[in-house]
Amino acid sequence: MRRSTAAAVGTLTGAALILGVRLSVQPAAAPVEAAPAAQEVTEEPAPADAPSKKPADKPSDKKKKTAEPEEDEGGLKSGTYKGKAAQNPYGTVQVTIKVSGGKISSANATYPKAGYSGTINPDAVSKLNQATLKAQSADVDTVSGATLTSGSYKTSLQAALDAAGA
Repeated sequence: MRRSTAAAVGTLTGAALILGVRLSVQPAAAPVEAAPAAQEVTEEPAPADAPSKKPADKPSDKKKKTAEPEEDEGGLKSGTYKGKAAQNPYGTVQVTIKVSGGKISSANATYPKAGYSGTINPDAVSKLNQATLKAQSADVDTVSGATLTSGSYKTSLQAALDAAGA
């Protein structure tokens, strides 16, 4: 009876030590200033040596031009949109989407790469990017093992979609 009690206590103590060491390895999140809720990102300018593709203005073309991008059939305005930086205890996640033809054509995110997050986040964010393209909304499934990153991703993605006019 004493041996089984000692074995159980030893096992629990060992598990607690392993868990304690594992949790203490995580780096503390550095404080970061809050970014604006959502902002539209402008396209990069063409190189100076590239030929201009802008056609000459015609009087009839001036009537068709508007100050805002046109809303496409999907309800989203074409362009590149960056969501707000969403924080979690391990760092900050920020999603950037490109919209063309009223649909999300690409989704990319910046995410924490230090410590244990560096091993989990690349695969998780890749899955979230693919799910975003498939769902065409912020209604994507949480990636197992990356719950906090998934939540931050969804928050930032929704801000980008709001900026795009969803």
